Amino acid sequence: MTKILVILTSHDQLGNTGKKTGFWLEELAAPYYAFVDAGVDVTLASPKGGQPPLDPKSNEPDAQTDTTCRFEADDTAMSALANTHKLSDVSVADFDAIFYPGGHGPLWDLANDPHSIALIEDALGANKPVGLVCHAPGALRDVKGADGKPLVEGRTVTGFSNSEEEAVGLTEVVPFLVEDALTGLGAHYSKGPDWGAHVQTDGLLVTGQNPASSDAAAHALLALLD
Repeated sequence: MTKILVILTSHDQLGNTGKKTGFWLEELAAPYYAFVDAGVDVTLASPKGGQPPLDPKSNEPDAQTDTTCRFEADDTAMSALANTHKLSDVSVADFDAIFYPGGHGPLWDLANDPHSIALIEDALGANKPVGLVCHAPGALRDVKGADGKPLVEGRTVTGFSNSEEEAVGLTEVVPFLVEDALTGLGAHYSKGPDWGAHVQTDGLLVTGQNPASSDAAAHALLALLD
């Protein structure tokens, strides 16, 4: 059976705003069911293990989708979420691919988490695909390719755009802007319309721009596994 490791943030503070952040529910739920419905075995992990923080905005009525409702009514899924594995305890050798949901949390912890960086480098080094959506492409910031250069240098990628960050009013709150970070590393940053589905596949690397891109990004990852 194909096995995919889904890596979530453990960070819950939205900068110095006093507000909460975490992972974005749709960006977990849509890929989770893309994978499960395709017969894939899904394992959830996070830097601290246990229950990762949910961005409360992603659970407000206007952010809910059929898949978020399905996820929250699914005892198996909710149990897996409450008991995520610790990143330091997982090995790429046990999985066929890795997928990262977004939410603002990854910008604070996954972007500089040594276990996350090593997992991405090891996966791609073993010819296993890696997918990241929305803010999660920020987790590629410190990842190096086999040549020691930034992994994204010369690659076509996407991720949460500067204009989308501006629209949610968090440009001055986040530790870095995903679009700027990727561009600054020499990536060919690609974007579609704000809030529209936009996915890029470059070799074994799949990136999605925003929440609406999460289902398509998951299916792009599955296509690489086929």
